[in-house]
Amino acid sequence: MNTKLKPAACLLLALLISPPASAADEPHHHDAGMQHGPNGGQVIASQAGFAFKVSVDQERRARIVFLDRESKAVALDGQSVTGIAGERSAPTRLAFAPDTGAREHVLLSDRALPPGAHVQMILMIKTAPDAKAVTERFVLHLH
Repeated sequence: MNTKLKPAACLLLALLISPPASAADEPHHHDAGMQHGPNGGQVIASQAGFAFKVSVDQERRARIVFLDRESKAVALDGQSVTGIAGERSAPTRLAFAPDTGAREHVLLSDRALPPGAHVQMILMIKTAPDAKAVTERFVLHLH
């Protein structure tokens, strides 16, 4: 190959591989098709037949609200939730208890979520004290 063509070939290859400049300006959505609650948060529809909304407060503590078929908050009646958040190499174990401050329908985590905009979560949920635990796995998008 001619030595004058090598730089031109490299430049052409670089232009073909790189994304167009306009693509960086376009908004991107990681949550396309994801259902959101009326006050924000991420709605998870369980295969076990119930739904719940997960949101995060200013202290990065997870808030869980169980929902009925009309996406209205359901009063807590023996539901219990435990979970693991973050990467497998450094998991954060979470226990949830009723939020004694703001609302009676909210379960609040005892710890803050690990840093990051996309937090992997595994929740073990019991909808009643004698019910079998259901495991839900999802990524919580915090932006």
